[in-house]
Amino acid sequence: MSSLKDKLIIVRGGGDLASGVIYVLKKAGFSVLCLEIERPSAIRRTVAYSEAVYDGKVMLEGYKAVLCDGFNSAMHEMHNGNIAVLVDPEAKVLNAVTPFALVDAVLAKRNMGTTKDMAPLTIALGPGFEAGKDADYVIETMRGHNLGRIIENGTALPNTGVPGLIAGHSSDRVIHAEREGILYNKAKIGDIVEEGQVIAEIKTENGEICEVKASFKGLLRGLIRDGFYVTEGFKIADIDARENEHDNCYTISDKARALGGAVLTALCVNL
Repeated sequence: MSSLKDKLIIVRGGGDLASGVIYVLKKAGFSVLCLEIERPSAIRRTVAYSEAVYDGKVMLEGYKAVLCDGFNSAMHEMHNGNIAVLVDPEAKVLNAVTPFALVDAVLAKRNMGTTKDMAPLTIALGPGFEAGKDADYVIETMRGHNLGRIIENGTALPNTGVPGLIAGHSSDRVIHAEREGILYNKAKIGDIVEEGQVIAEIKTENGEICEVKASFKGLLRGLIRDGFYVTEGFKIADIDARENEHDNCYTISDKARALGGAVLTALCVNL
């Protein structure tokens, strides 16, 4: 499988689910280049390679992702066994290289610009894509029986807008901003928070402070980066009722691994 290192996979997106895909591909032996936006907004940022955009590098489950300033430095990092990260939301790097495959793992619930002709093989995750038209394959991302299913014709299930059920909690486990402004954290990922506890504050343009409170007692497994500018309705936090699942805050999730396995399978079919 060492020859897979010569096969470049470009992954658009570096959030927690995309990072599961990146990890699996890297573990399998591929060279992986992650493309991100200038200000990634991962909630579960302790398990997101996109954090390299802010910190320069990030280590996740044994693999290091390094922010690069261009394709040459990206090649250097991949040659050294690392995951390369470029701020390149428009995928302009495709002007310099043709990858073995391109994976759209932005998970924006809509197509942000990926086309089937971007690479010899294209794979897209979740709603917003049609297999055979926008990409060669679409991967189902909705939790349940079909999670990770490889779709060769058609689309993934439409976005319901309702988070998956975990320990009896669904919509209430994800917290959204009630106001627009700059977010200041009052808690950190990995904390056990009480119902009604202030986990962050949003300072609006006119100086008003809007408190962000925990919806129930549980483990704070996701919280957007301190100082991030949020808009009303923006997803900012994620609480898990399973208080003993502390390690989950720092390891790739079952869903992310399932998606990674599906992408790897689709790639292997075309080797």
